[in-house]
Amino acid sequence: MIPFVDLKLQYRSIKDDVDAAVLQVFENASFVLGPEVAEFERLFAEYVNVEHAVAVNSGTSALHLAMLAADLGPGDEVITTPMTFIATVSAIDYAGATPVFVDIDPATLNIDPARIEAAITPATKAIVPVHLHGLPADLDPILEIAERHGLTVIEDAAQSHGAEYRGRRVGGVARIGCFSFYPGKNLGAYGEGGAVVTNDPDIARTVSMLRDWGSEQRYHHDLKGFNYRMEGVQGAVLRVKMAHIEHWTENRRRLAARYDELLRPLGYRTPAAPSDLRHVYHVYAIRTTKREEIQAFLTEREIASGIHYPIPVHLQKAFAELGHVRGDFPLTEAASDEVLSLPMFPEMTNDQQDVVVAALTEWAETKGAD
Repeated sequence: MIPFVDLKLQYRSIKDDVDAAVLQVFENASFVLGPEVAEFERLFAEYVNVEHAVAVNSGTSALHLAMLAADLGPGDEVITTPMTFIATVSAIDYAGATPVFVDIDPATLNIDPARIEAAITPATKAIVPVHLHGLPADLDPILEIAERHGLTVIEDAAQSHGAEYRGRRVGGVARIGCFSFYPGKNLGAYGEGGAVVTNDPDIARTVSMLRDWGSEQRYHHDLKGFNYRMEGVQGAVLRVKMAHIEHWTENRRRLAARYDELLRPLGYRTPAAPSDLRHVYHVYAIRTTKREEIQAFLTEREIASGIHYPIPVHLQKAFAELGHVRGDFPLTEAASDEVLSLPMFPEMTNDQQDVVVAALTEWAETKGAD
């Protein structure tokens, strides 16, 4: 069996350090926030090259609090992409704002900056680009549009720990960045976790208060806040993992380059990787019109795969009130019908990858890659 990810193997590789860190949390009884979370915040802010990282209990919470800290609410419109996990759009909705979708660049699968300006109205207050699959969105033109129209940019970097846009770490390029530490992410907790990063001390202070019932002093609640605090155990795990993230990232990039080299000659459409961007390959997704058949073929050979995401957000029943129908965002819809994610995890061996490639070679030679 070739797994899609192998979290057990990763745990075994860092077991002693993780176990010691978690036991220290138990010894200190620092179960909510505490010194391990604070140290992780310091390390992660340094990694993203920002002044502040505020740890919370999930990536969704990070997005929600970022919206509130940016003063988004009812009557405001927020431009984003429909090619994302539903949490991006749900966080806009939680704040009371209205999501407005813009179609993708079919080469990168990220929001197309050339289409954004046409979606701006007097109610538009923010843009939320998503760095899908670990590939940075094209931020410079997005930031230029935002500056011209007085908009806030909030980066959804939930899949992009360590990715770089023209030498700058994503999450720290715009005013606010949001990360998820869901276990399967490139930097994953052993449970849920997230963070808001920023260079703006007012944003950091507001998010810190909102995550802890709107208070800075116990029982003094200046804002209507939430119980969005990170647990000490998750801070400990993430603090340990910070020492390994660059090594793991380079392994992902090496495996992706090898997939590219072996699959492109067979006719598979492999992920874009512009030379001025650092793709970190949270997901390695090929595109094919034969996705279901290929996925079934891989399953028969005990090779796991995934689909991210088969139904774009604008067609989800949860957001039917927005009134979208199939055909509204055709480039997103085509991508959602065709993307197939192959096994990708930093501990993957060349031999395991060769098994995946051999199966895809067999398929391409008998049925065609596309």
